Amino acid sequence: MAIPTLKTLEDCASYNLTVEPYLPQLYELPQKLVDVISNRGSLLDLYVNTNPLIFGFAVSIFLGAVFLVAAEVNRNYSQVDRFWSLLPTLYIAHFAVWARLAGVHHYRVDGALFFSTAWSIRLTFNYWRKGGYDIGVEDYRWEIIRAKIPKWLFHIFNWTFISFIQSMLLFALAAPVYIILLVNQVEPNFGWEDLSYVVLELAFVGIEIVADQQQWDFQQAKAQYQKTAKVLKGFKQVDLDRGFITSGLWAFSRHPNFAAEQSIWLFLYQWSCYATLNLYSWAGVGPSFLVLLFQGSTWLTEAITAGKYPEYKDYQKAVGMFVPTTTEDYKTPVREPKIIRTSELDKKYNKKTS
Repeated sequence: MAIPTLKTLEDCASYNLTVEPYLPQLYELPQKLVDVISNRGSLLDLYVNTNPLIFGFAVSIFLGAVFLVAAEVNRNYSQVDRFWSLLPTLYIAHFAVWARLAGVHHYRVDGALFFSTAWSIRLTFNYWRKGGYDIGVEDYRWEIIRAKIPKWLFHIFNWTFISFIQSMLLFALAAPVYIILLVNQVEPNFGWEDLSYVVLELAFVGIEIVADQQQWDFQQAKAQYQKTAKVLKGFKQVDLDRGFITSGLWAFSRHPNFAAEQSIWLFLYQWSCYATLNLYSWAGVGPSFLVLLFQGSTWLTEAITAGKYPEYKDYQKAVGMFVPTTTEDYKTPVREPKIIRTSELDKKYNKKTS
């Protein structure tokens, strides 16, 4: 059987019972695929008879190779970025499709797919309107990293982290849904607790939508101001001169969209833990790695931003990176003008003339 027969909720999150026995399928899958194609067998049967977690992980490895080749051929290292908003939802859809074909209850998986679809629509749209899908566009941070390390080291960085690790991470984010799928064996009913998790996830997506729109409106107003010197309605010149947004959700968190993004996948993992009556499980690897990734990427982003805008360091001191540290709106610090006394000028003058 492609998934284990389980009797308790706790067993659904057991690595020894639900993952380890199916690892040999990962090594056997390429040869089985070749055999099925050579003998004109049923790809659908191969799909249904393969553990869904193993199948999804194998796809992520294959896509890592595709991303690697595309990046090296085009010398553009944002290949994974273009699929970031799609792959987690496609992996969750894979679990939903597999459950239907295998005759397994899928209501909880459908709930996860519902919020994840909303997440994908939001992120894909925001990435598109910023020009992310334009030909030749690349994340500016890759160029900065390339300039700071040797060429050979960056290629190793691409062969490992950019192409393969990020691809596998996108699958790992969806991996808790495998546990949620297994829970349906023991408890097939979709309860109010499951509904609460779906609503909470949609709330996080809503926060991202609001934060994205506030950032977009500010950047559009700033571009218009720099081009025509006109301040659009709803904005202040002092804010546009500052160069970065500090209002709305951004008054309480320097990256409210990033905070919500991490929360989405952490709470999906927590949903799998709650459903199996466990405090933690192996499925926490993906969300935990995502949190670490955001720590590093946000540090780099802020280092660049602080170099462009002098006031950003004040903003960093006053407002939390992800978690709000104050309930008050950010205010530009008032700096007292330095008073230079006549005696100090005399001393400087005497030093120069002596």
